Amino acid sequence: MIPIDSLAWVHVRDRRLLSVRTTGKAKFYLPGGKREPGEGDVEGLCREIREELGVRLDPMSFRFFALLDEPADGFADGRRVRMTCYTAGHTGEPMPSAEIAETAWLGSADAGACPPAGQRVLRMLADSGLVD
Repeated sequence: MIPIDSLAWVHVRDRRLLSVRTTGKAKFYLPGGKREPGEGDVEGLCREIREELGVRLDPMSFRFFALLDEPADGFADGRRVRMTCYTAGHTGEPMPSAEIAETAWLGSADAGACPPAGQRVLRMLADSGLVD
């Protein structure tokens, strides 16, 4: 089975990870999404973040964070998500828009509110001392 291919923005402020909850979902996800046909990582993630949070990522500031392969949330068939994660500078204040119902700043203690990929990123950030 082909994994879900997605992009994610890893953004930490005050030792908390920015996360989003999509309308109709219970879990908090890393902001981002799937590429449109022909889009590269930077172009696709810039578009997704602009649509979801109304902020502009600085394409020149992108730094690879991690490539994750984790169970996909909400699929009973064992599907996996292949998520390429980046950090990047931005302009604007993240605010929910489009399909995003709310944003949250999560720490390690909030990992249960995230699917496996988000839990893994929180562990990685905690191990690096970047989140509480």
